[in-house]
Amino acid sequence: MPFIDDYWSEQFVERGIDKLPFTLSCAPPNTPLAARPDWRLPGDSLPGSDFDMLTSQALDDFGSSIAIANCLHGAVAAHSDDLTAVLSRAVNEWLVRRWLDRDPRLRASIVIPLENAELAVDEIEARAADKRFVAVLMLAMLERPLGNRSFWPIYAAAERHDLPIVVHAGSLYRSAPTSIGWPSYFLEDYVNYSGAFESQLLSLISEGVFVKFPSLKIVFAEAGFCWLPAFMWRANKAWRGIRAEVPWVKEHPSTIVRRHVRFTLQPIDEPPDESQLEQVIEQIRCDDLFLFSTDYPHWQFDGLDAVPKPFGPIARKMLWDNPLATYPRLKETLG
Repeated sequence: MPFIDDYWSEQFVERGIDKLPFTLSCAPPNTPLAARPDWRLPGDSLPGSDFDMLTSQALDDFGSSIAIANCLHGAVAAHSDDLTAVLSRAVNEWLVRRWLDRDPRLRASIVIPLENAELAVDEIEARAADKRFVAVLMLAMLERPLGNRSFWPIYAAAERHDLPIVVHAGSLYRSAPTSIGWPSYFLEDYVNYSGAFESQLLSLISEGVFVKFPSLKIVFAEAGFCWLPAFMWRANKAWRGIRAEVPWVKEHPSTIVRRHVRFTLQPIDEPPDESQLEQVIEQIRCDDLFLFSTDYPHWQFDGLDAVPKPFGPIARKMLWDNPLATYPRLKETLG
C-alpha cells in the first residue's frame, strides 16, 4: 500500500482488498515444499519475506556476492490490466526500497503485467535505468504459449536493455495446467511443470523468437533439466522431417537451446545415482546451460549442499562465468 498512488489506495480500501496477501495460487505458502522448516518465519509471515533472515540465510550462508530476487506475486494474475499494472509497479518499487537499497549484493527481476504487452513494456522501460534490475520475470503457464507474437514487444524491450527473460515455474490458472485438463491434487500440478516448460521451449523455438531476437536469453527457473536430452533428441528428429513448415528455424532445435536457453540448478530433478546425473550432463553437451541457484526459501535440498557432486568439474562456470554471460547487467554493477 505505501507504494500505490492515492487514487488506487482509495480504490483498494473501498473494494476491501487492501489486506489481501495477493499470493499466487500456484505457490501456496503453507505447503511443505514452500519453505524449509528452519527458513520459515513465525506466525503467518510469508517465507522469504524477512530481510535479515534472507541476507543471512540466502547470502551469507551460501557466500553469495550477488543474488537475484525473483518475486512471485499475485499482481500478475489479476484479470484487470490496470490493476495488474498498478500492482506490478508497486511490487517493483517495494523491491527497490525494501530490498535493493538495503544490501548492495541484491539484484531483482522486473515484475510485469504478463497478459498486456503494452503495459509490460511500459514497466520495463520505467525500470530499465536502474541497473539493479537484471531480468524480466514471466511464468511458465500463461494464457498463450510464450512464442506467441503477442509477447514479442516484451522480448524486444528486454533485448534492447540487455535483460534476459526469466521463465519461472508458476501459473495464472487461466487454463488447465495439464494438456488433458484440470488435475485434482497439487502433486499432479507440481510434477507436470516439466511438461509445461517443454511446451514453452518448443513454442519459443518454433515461432522464431530467437531468429527475431538473436541476442535474447531465456532462463528457465525451477524447471529441472533432466528432461532436456530426450526433448532435444525428439525435437531434432521431428524438425528434420517437417521443417518446411517453419523455414525460419534453420538450425537443429538443440543448437538453438544451447545458444539461447539457460537452466537454474535448484530444484534439481536428480536421479538417485550420481552416475545417472553425470550421464544427463554429458548428454546435454553444454556446460554453458547451468546457473547456480539456491531456490531460497523453498525446501528442495538439505543444508547448504546446493551443488551436487557431478557438477564439481564445471562449478566455476556455473557459479560465476555463466551468470555473467547470461545477465549482462551483472558485469556493469560489479564494476
